[in-house]
Amino acid sequence: MTHKSTLKPLLALLLLAGAPFVNPTQSIAQETVRQDDDIKKMINQLSAQNLEQLVRKMVSFGTRHTLSSTTSKKEGIGAAREWVKSEFEKYAQASGGRMTVEMDKFVVPADGRRVPQDTEMANVMAILKGTDPNDDRVIIVGGHLDSRATDVMDAKSKAPGANDDASGVAMVMEMARVMASQKFPATLIFVAFQGEEQGLYGSTHLAERAKKEGWNLIAMQNNDIVGNSYSAETGLHDNTKVRIFSEGVPANETEEQARLRRTLGAESDSPSRNLARYMELVGEKYVDQLDVVLVHRADRFLRGGDHTPFNLQGFTAVRMSEMNEDFNHQHQDVRKEEGTQYGDLPEFMDFEYLRKNTGVNLASMASLGWAPAAPEKVGVITSNLTNKTDLKWEAPSKGAKPAGYYVLMRETKSPNWEKRFYVTDTKATLPYSKDNYFFAVQSVDKEGHASLPVLPVPVR
Repeated sequence: MTHKSTLKPLLALLLLAGAPFVNPTQSIAQETVRQDDDIKKMINQLSAQNLEQLVRKMVSFGTRHTLSSTTSKKEGIGAAREWVKSEFEKYAQASGGRMTVEMDKFVVPADGRRVPQDTEMANVMAILKGTDPNDDRVIIVGGHLDSRATDVMDAKSKAPGANDDASGVAMVMEMARVMASQKFPATLIFVAFQGEEQGLYGSTHLAERAKKEGWNLIAMQNNDIVGNSYSAETGLHDNTKVRIFSEGVPANETEEQARLRRTLGAESDSPSRNLARYMELVGEKYVDQLDVVLVHRADRFLRGGDHTPFNLQGFTAVRMSEMNEDFNHQHQDVRKEEGTQYGDLPEFMDFEYLRKNTGVNLASMASLGWAPAAPEKVGVITSNLTNKTDLKWEAPSKGAKPAGYYVLMRETKSPNWEKRFYVTDTKATLPYSKDNYFFAVQSVDKEGHASLPVLPVPVR
């Protein structure tokens, strides 16, 4: 990729001569918003009309229930999978051979619950290979292709699944279309999962595969129920807010990690929580009239989604969902009762809202894909009692060398990063007490693309 952007790091604070001592002059909120021209151009290419066409095509398959037909050319999950694959293959033509398309098939044994017999399932994947052979990072964006009616075992009735979750799959497809021609050092994977409604089977398969094959999966962005801005139950109609859910404590936390977390008081600083913060900051930077709301729980109350299996395997993963769900049009048979239309139909969606939510995902994925790898061995020095904070780290061992680093800081009571310092060294001394603040470090390139933050651990 040849960048034309003249974007510079947002806080180019110079080090004092001879000492890595930095002092902030402004907060993140006060910074001048400077956008990467290439990311902005991609976001401008996203089309609400395209998203609507994709959703309506998925609805046209009648049902996409996981247990529906895999042999019909016009109806059922099999026809839907083949169509998504064919669309991905069209998008791949713009990639110069770097995007490949895969139908990742697997068999789920009968589970005695929602899979009554051994069933072949498949995830449809478009893989945009990274351009740097020394950069093994992987970023996934996904949504689930399968749908359901009121009865989760009903594989015959009409189950349009427009918002749940053709919206998420349409988002993934539109991102693949727009991003296929771009060159990223990291590998980007666009996935339409199967089997979510029956038990998160597609995402479980891919998360286990990523773990087994040793993928350096740095972020998984799950999008499920992301295209409706109206709740009939509450009467709220708002297309200016979207939720991102993230775990505070890692699902696979070891006892040693738990002890360190308790020592540091870092219950809200899992990698997934910091991915959510990243998506908020980057998304609001590029998408107008949208407030990214961070919800500090792994998912909606007593519910789960396709990011959960990735969390269970120790990967950084979050879920995006619309702010106000409409349960008249979710997990409902298509019908009319007392003048009220039920069923997950496209006429109850807001495709401009879906376009904005797609922009948040694209901006985050592109920023991470172009950023250097995260710094390594990030530590806070504890050899002396002091009211200053001494940090040190190492440059990433793979991929491009960073132009510099952002040191992030927030008060312990604050949910979001509040200040940011730019340094070119791999150490920094800040006039703020580690008793009263949380810190993290990001790698950054010359155009301001930053890695995910890494929290320091105590070192001497």
